[in-house]
Amino acid sequence: MQSMQDAFLKTASELAREAGHIWPEYAACEAALESGWGRSGLAVKANNLFGEKQSHPPIAETGTLELPTREYLHGEWVTVTAQWVVFPDWAASFRTRMDRLRRLAKAYPAYGRALAAASGEEFVREVSISWSTDPHRADKVLAVYQQHKDAFAQAVS
Repeated sequence: MQSMQDAFLKTASELAREAGHIWPEYAACEAALESGWGRSGLAVKANNLFGEKQSHPPIAETGTLELPTREYLHGEWVTVTAQWVVFPDWAASFRTRMDRLRRLAKAYPAYGRALAAASGEEFVREVSISWSTDPHRADKVLAVYQQHKDAFAQAVS
């Protein structure tokens, strides 16, 4: 019987693959971490699986949601209120995330290095440099992958 987490990762990796993610299983693990396995308030209310903040001009015309978040700033965790992108569905969250990485690859060199990564681990380590303020984000994503990598292998076979 498939666990809720494995079911989330299967769906998320399929959506990541459809959106053109170069390492879809790792993108699924990022989404699992960032969205609390699709159960965070942001994921439920806004279909936002990657914690994508709104920009100016807005990156999605479906709306903005204001919610608190924890950020690691100046060596400590603080709670701040942020403006988040609202997506119509999870597929749009994956597409917009991949588009954002490509669009910002020159402005954020870590995104460019992530897009050129030779392994999923390298992708996660590079993208995490600029994607999140959590200094341990990459290790957390990779731990999700290590814990569930057998589920990915079963999904492919």
